[in-house]
Amino acid sequence: MTTAFSRKAFDELGAPNLVYVRPLRAGDLGQEAGIQTRPGVAIRPDQIIYGVYGADGERLAVLLKREEAFAAAVAYELAPVSVH
Repeated sequence: MTTAFSRKAFDELGAPNLVYVRPLRAGDLGQEAGIQTRPGVAIRPDQIIYGVYGADGERLAVLLKREEAFAAAVAYELAPVSVH
């Protein structure tokens, strides 16, 4: 059984800025995700994109490229790790 950790629990473990980056299919996000794209950028439902998630599982961002996801996390002083 997996235990869910809150942000407070991760803070207490000394990992308050830990985020994870994982690939996902754009179509798996659904309409409720509210993803905004720049004009002229189209995302196919079968396209692999990259989500940045807080240690508690909350999705923080979605980017088109893995490198962009890591760079965005670092730009916000977060510590990204990869999850497959």
